[in-house]
Amino acid sequence: MNQPQQPGPDQLAFQQYRTLLFSVAYRILGSAADAEDTVQDAWLKWSSADRSQVADPKAYLTRIISNLAMERLRSTRHRRETYVGPWLPEPILTGPDTADGLATADSVSTALLVVLETLSPLERAVFVLKEVFAFSHAEIAQAVERSEPAVRQAAHRAREHVQARRPRFTADRTRQRDVTERFLAAATGGDINTLMELLSPDVTVWTDGGGKVRQALKPVVGLETVARWFAALGTVTYQGVEPGRMRAELTWINGGPGVVFRGPDRVVATLTFDFDPEGRIRTIHNVANPDKLHAVADGTRHELR
Repeated sequence: MNQPQQPGPDQLAFQQYRTLLFSVAYRILGSAADAEDTVQDAWLKWSSADRSQVADPKAYLTRIISNLAMERLRSTRHRRETYVGPWLPEPILTGPDTADGLATADSVSTALLVVLETLSPLERAVFVLKEVFAFSHAEIAQAVERSEPAVRQAAHRAREHVQARRPRFTADRTRQRDVTERFLAAATGGDINTLMELLSPDVTVWTDGGGKVRQALKPVVGLETVARWFAALGTVTYQGVEPGRMRAELTWINGGPGVVFRGPDRVVATLTFDFDPEGRIRTIHNVANPDKLHAVADGTRHELR
């Protein structure tokens, strides 16, 4: 009887950093499917490399994944520029542990990934390695194969760009979860008054159907408009699923509380939320493009660094 083959040192080294590699790739790409493919490409490069020359596997693998992710991002940019309606990142299920680490949760939030989408591939990779993983400028320069001054400049541009579009404030996770629960109850119950209390005055809804399903092609803006939109949720057929056959469940998506809508045979959509300093819902991101719901539909909860 053949004994199961033990993984070699190269496989063990790769597995040790696999979560890190996915975490870097997902933040650079905003797509779980692309991130998984990039990790697989990194394995192929790693397994064919002369590893006897590798003194620091973590640095070497980070260099591989960063360059592969930037390359893939450049090649997908055209598809995103010609996308039907708003382009939103592919949602992933995360565990409560991710939500407990505020910095990790914020760095994988839909709201931040949307802002990162406006950076160049180099700026995005540099921002992720510096601000999320605390790599030094020298380490990043080696990873992205640029000079250290070029990396410092890219890091400065990226940080200013992100701060201008996404001011940081202390997030109260318990309040966010409570507001999300109350929002879901009010929306499914048609309680417009409670919705008006929970939503920020300048609340905006972004919907991503990718031209595959009917969705709003422009953002839905304003307290009353958004409140009425969601108050009708429990009374209308959505994507062919009648209200009585639709299930809405609260879960952790992209490091924060989110909602998954399920029909009898498929995941129909997800909602994620961004909150204002008072804890009201400022932005709602609604992903309904079926091509972007595979990571949620398969039920995998991603551990993130």
